[in-house]
Amino acid sequence: MDRNYRMLWWRHCLAIIGFSVIPLLFVNLSLYALFDRIYTDKVTETLRSSVENRRDAIDLFFNERIAQLFTVANTNTFAELTDEAYLGRVFEVMHAKSDSYMDIGIIDSEGNHLAYVGPYHDLLISVNYKNEPWFNEVRAKGVHISDIFMGYRKFPHFIIAVMVREQNTSWILRVTINLKNIDHIVEKAWAGTLSDAFLINSKNRLQTVPRFGGEFLAVPTIPQFTTSTLEPVPYPDFSSTVKTKVERLDLRGYEAFIAAAPVEHTKWVLVLKENPDEILSPLVKGRYWMALLTALGLAIIAAGAALFTNGLINRIRETDRENAAKSDMLLQANKMVALSKMAAGIAHEVNNPLASISEKAGWLLDLLAEEDLAASPNYAEFKESVEKIEHHVERARKIIHNLLGFARRMEPAKEKININNLLDETTGLLENEARYVNITIEKQYADDVPVITSDLSQLQQVVLNLLNNAIDAIGSDGTVTVGSRYLEKSNQVELWVGDTGAGIAEADLGKIFEPFFTTKAVGKGTGLGLSISYSIIEKLGGTMRVQSKVGEGTVFSITLPKN
Repeated sequence: MDRNYRMLWWRHCLAIIGFSVIPLLFVNLSLYALFDRIYTDKVTETLRSSVENRRDAIDLFFNERIAQLFTVANTNTFAELTDEAYLGRVFEVMHAKSDSYMDIGIIDSEGNHLAYVGPYHDLLISVNYKNEPWFNEVRAKGVHISDIFMGYRKFPHFIIAVMVREQNTSWILRVTINLKNIDHIVEKAWAGTLSDAFLINSKNRLQTVPRFGGEFLAVPTIPQFTTSTLEPVPYPDFSSTVKTKVERLDLRGYEAFIAAAPVEHTKWVLVLKENPDEILSPLVKGRYWMALLTALGLAIIAAGAALFTNGLINRIRETDRENAAKSDMLLQANKMVALSKMAAGIAHEVNNPLASISEKAGWLLDLLAEEDLAASPNYAEFKESVEKIEHHVERARKIIHNLLGFARRMEPAKEKININNLLDETTGLLENEARYVNITIEKQYADDVPVITSDLSQLQQVVLNLLNNAIDAIGSDGTVTVGSRYLEKSNQVELWVGDTGAGIAEADLGKIFEPFFTTKAVGKGTGLGLSISYSIIEKLGGTMRVQSKVGEGTVFSITLPKN
């Protein structure tokens, strides 16, 4: 391979690789970004669903306890419940159904503890709750679930209290709830080895102990093993969350997905934390596989480009050899082109002498008609010779006319034309083809159509094109209608070609005569036939129109002047 072909090889090979690699990289990067976004969105929705499911479980726990308290209050009288023996039996039933209850108490509208069943009877029976914040809240709202607090018990707990109105009195049924039930619900939100979940109140204080350290009623902090600092780093404050949200945060060098959802009936917020390295591990694996497949694709592209370029360069070398062998033929072709141009020029030059010869021959015939020459013994021979001159001049003129017509530099040749005969001759060219595909050509000629003056060959070309289009439009099993009539008012002749094909859409009718526009299938039409036909009819002084409706067929009509 010489230097020129070698350089060409490298240019083509690198171009193929470049035009292949750039789209591949673009598609892969787009897919990577799309996959990353879709998977991240999926993880976000999964976290949202998880935190809402756990939140709903807590809500259900509270709603069940509230419903049980109202059931107890509404199925027992105030007098019965203030009897501690009776209240004790009720509590035993409640505790048997759920171990979440630690004690139960009845408090009057003044905050006095009228009855109590639980482990702190002596400590709590004499306590007045009138000045406690929760007491006033339950009186105002009817239901109260407290934050976690230490209280007289000196360990974390919370209460649920409901307001009951009976006749003219009101009183409060209050229970203490074992926190382990809430802890158990929250712990079920732990999905991975590094995930965590906890509850906070409206002051951003822990209501449950996080998985990785923290204390009741303290501000939640990020675990030490996830940060580079030795001092505790607080979590972002989610205590004001009013609806579920999921965020991807940078916690001082430690990235995390955090979801938060408010809990019904309380001022608590459930916070769920997930480690991106765990939940996004499938995405990381997908990135590795995508990189591997991209590298494999690049290798295949490079190998394919080399093989294709080898074949291309070999073909180019073979073509160069063929072109070199055909150079003489090309020179001969150029000579023929020059000769054809010369012949056209000569034909123009010969036209003038022929006209002169024809004129002189006519003059000689006029002279021969005189008496003196007519009496000549050679008169018949003279006349025959002159007539032969005229015949051969006319023959030469037709040859030159055809030659110039072939060069497409002649104006239309005007002659007398019988339209009905023209239509018969043209349809006769296609009758066998139409019969083969079961297409009937129906003729509707008017008898009073006069002879017109126009160009026979060009009109025949137009009609032949319309007939071909009609047969193509039908395909098989149909009718082509060819007709003519005389328009007496405008002194014009109209001819038409119709078909029972599929028809032309209304949107395409305005473009049907434009160059290169076609309704045929790709490869079956150039879009030039109707455009050329339209131009021919215009040059002949006529008009060409089309009427069509989808599903009914198409009619092309041509109007031509009589003269």
